[in-house]
Amino acid sequence: MIVITGGAGLIGSALAWALNERGRTDLILVDNVDHAEKQHNLDRLTYKELVSIETFRTGMQEGIFTSEGIEAVFHLGACSSTRETNWDYLLDINVNYTKELIEWCIQHEVPCIYASSAATYGNGEAGYSDAHEVFDSLEPLNLYGKSKLMVDLWARDEGYLSRVVGLRFFNVFGPNEFHKEGMQSLIAKTYKEVGETGRIQLFKSYNPAYADGESRRDFLYVKDAVAMMLFFFDTPNVYGVFNVGSGKAESWNILAQAMGDAFNTKLSIEYKEMPEDMREHYQYFTEADLTKLREAGCSFETRPLTDSVREYIQDYLVPHHHLHSATGIA
Repeated sequence: MIVITGGAGLIGSALAWALNERGRTDLILVDNVDHAEKQHNLDRLTYKELVSIETFRTGMQEGIFTSEGIEAVFHLGACSSTRETNWDYLLDINVNYTKELIEWCIQHEVPCIYASSAATYGNGEAGYSDAHEVFDSLEPLNLYGKSKLMVDLWARDEGYLSRVVGLRFFNVFGPNEFHKEGMQSLIAKTYKEVGETGRIQLFKSYNPAYADGESRRDFLYVKDAVAMMLFFFDTPNVYGVFNVGSGKAESWNILAQAMGDAFNTKLSIEYKEMPEDMREHYQYFTEADLTKLREAGCSFETRPLTDSVREYIQDYLVPHHHLHSATGIA
């Protein structure tokens, strides 16, 4: 069996979909289905059991949940809001929960792959290398990034990175993110407006190094993120923290253009004020350094952004579809 925490979320449900495509239905999904769209994410998947977060954590702590038959654990469950200000909540759900699960996996000799984040890199002044020795130089811009870096530092200092895998996901977007509401990708938030009006609004730049709409992010389609994640599942004895991204930063203007192309229209772009509470914590550039990933043997190449955006809009957003098995398993 394979355990996926955050199994009803964006990356977790996409991973379950990809495993279903491989014929794997022996999945234990851990999540609280507290949103109708999370349930929709699960409706077309096949899995063995759905367990609440509280039941799962209690089961680990009290020895109720056993390692018998567990092939691997993918820990993707977390608060993913970069605007979350409740540090006690982040400390519990992002830091302590992850530590508990890593220690449980180490104790029971179960392979563990956990989600870190590109938010650990802050404004990028220290670069985007995932080399373990540079972790101390990173300064996240928000509490979410701080929580993720705390786990990476702890896992390194405890020696666990020689036995587990941490994945620093960059800007993941794609089907099954309807439940994320305010934290949905720009594509999911604005596709209706783009399709109906041919217009889109982007944030103005407050950094003189970047013109409006020209700040750049490493955008990663969720199907590509899952394919890269499964490399670590398929490749034993590769451990440590690794960047998971396209390795190519693209501007918001380019992303908007890709959305226009999906609707066969030339977009009119307007630039709006960024909320004041975001201005000091905004990442103007992210780009995954994939050197270590390539050295580990992962040669997977992500699809072009234009192709990903077109598929996402035409096959999923416009018809309001979720990921589902094409093999008839689900």
